[in-house]
Amino acid sequence: MPSPQLLVLFGSQTGTAQDVSERLGREAQRRRLGCRVQALDSYPVVNLINEPLVIFVCATAGQGDPPDNMKNFWRFIFRKNLPSTALCQMDFAVLGLGDSSYAKFNFVAKKLHRRLLQLGGSALLPVCLGDDQHELGLPSKFTLLFLQEAPSTGSEGQRVAHPGSQESPSESKPFLAPVISNQRVTGPSHFQDVRLIEFDVSGSGISFAAGDVVLIQPSNSAAHVQQFCQVLGLDPDQLFTLQPREPDVSSPTRLPQPCSMRHLVSYHLDIASVPRRSFFELLACLSLHELEREKLLEFSSAQGQEELFEYCNRPRRTILEVLCDFPHTAATIPPDYLLDLIPAIRPRAFSIASSLLTHPSRLQILVAVVQFQTRLKEPRRGLCSSWLASLDPGQGPVRVPLWVRPGSLAFPETPDTPVIMVGPGTGVAPFRAAIQERVAQGQTGNFLFFGCRWRDQDFYWEAEWQELEKRDCLTLVPAFSREQEQKVYVQHRLRELGSLVWELLDRQGAYFYLAGNAKSMPADVSEALMSIFQEEGGLCSPDAAAYLARLQRTRRFQTETWA
Repeated sequence: MPSPQLLVLFGSQTGTAQDVSERLGREAQRRRLGCRVQALDSYPVVNLINEPLVIFVCATAGQGDPPDNMKNFWRFIFRKNLPSTALCQMDFAVLGLGDSSYAKFNFVAKKLHRRLLQLGGSALLPVCLGDDQHELGLPSKFTLLFLQEAPSTGSEGQRVAHPGSQESPSESKPFLAPVISNQRVTGPSHFQDVRLIEFDVSGSGISFAAGDVVLIQPSNSAAHVQQFCQVLGLDPDQLFTLQPREPDVSSPTRLPQPCSMRHLVSYHLDIASVPRRSFFELLACLSLHELEREKLLEFSSAQGQEELFEYCNRPRRTILEVLCDFPHTAATIPPDYLLDLIPAIRPRAFSIASSLLTHPSRLQILVAVVQFQTRLKEPRRGLCSSWLASLDPGQGPVRVPLWVRPGSLAFPETPDTPVIMVGPGTGVAPFRAAIQERVAQGQTGNFLFFGCRWRDQDFYWEAEWQELEKRDCLTLVPAFSREQEQKVYVQHRLRELGSLVWELLDRQGAYFYLAGNAKSMPADVSEALMSIFQEEGGLCSPDAAAYLARLQRTRRFQTETWA
């Protein structure tokens, strides 16, 4: 794939905007983005219609005037005859550098942002406004207005889609689905805890087909929330309202108003994530402790990147653990900066592992609980998988915020088209949904290549597959990698049955699907297919590659892999 191209254009009066732009250019190149940095008036503005990604950095001179080196651009961009779709292919961001002691604070940046929207541009984020008067140069995006007492009406809670609602559940309004069951499906001696979790989605308006994905919004553990509040000296029960500093910035939709500090930390702040370099940059700005600030500045400098990698990225140290390592700094972080400093918890996507035709009003997922050791004493744990594994409906009602979206796998609707599914480990999840759906619709050409370590430890849904085999609804080809001296994987089973695979693909128009870990398995399976095309189809290597590419282009070869 070609490297993404970024254009940074600046309007600078005293050189600050140029300096910031050049720094953005260096950061882009460090992330392997092709990047050009130019003054606005030296850039041929008519070419803007062909730019896919642009950052504008502009100062405001005098009484709301554009800087000298962007005046020609300014006149052109405000021509009345420019069509409203002129920049419809452009994603952009605007960074203003201003001084709030002036009446027309960042006037140029605000006006440019509005004009680019009028011309069809798509804003990547609200206009960013730097302030020379502010001690950090950049004010917080929000202010937290603390309440002295609890409000007399209303109650804190997540914005959710209620049963029977006409509104489809979404990220801004997820459905709180009751957990029906949460069972471990790997043997007690197996190295990994894998869970089959079932949710009740009756009354939610949620519908899904094979290949669709459920998104789940996890939350931090109560122990981590308590530790975070202690380190920062926050009262978990303190209520506040969130006020954006700028009129075009909206508050996060998932946060109630008013909100408690416990709710903010539990459901919004991703304190279990590994911090980025920008976290250390802002934390250094907020630090009042000389020694800690010196170390934070070192971590955020270009020279300190190797040391930062060893401290943070290699051992997967979390934001919470970093704050514990810098206690004097953590204790003086202004609450207003919490949402600037710490990213929001992102939803996690899981392949849906069941069909509504087989399990009406139910949604099932297969979850491998992420846990591994680094040089840190405490094991590293996946936020969402560990949280899901901890939910026990036997101890009382448990609900999980979720919603559904289409996945990357689409199955053929024609009844006589066979499907070959390759799903090692938890990669088999979307294929269980597909097999259930297809069998319920009378489609029998289902071929599943499933791989695991041991027949008696991690052979998911063994009894279900065997029952379908007895009914001639499924052909199952298992690969147990550890049950013999030589490891056997799904790609070996594909080669062994190469004549069947070629017959299905070339003569019966079968679709081929692959799901699972993205490490080396997809390349190994593709290589196995190439060898089948050559050995069974008599194709030379370039023709085999072209055959595989044609399958991908016509969506007869589809993959869904994850890191």
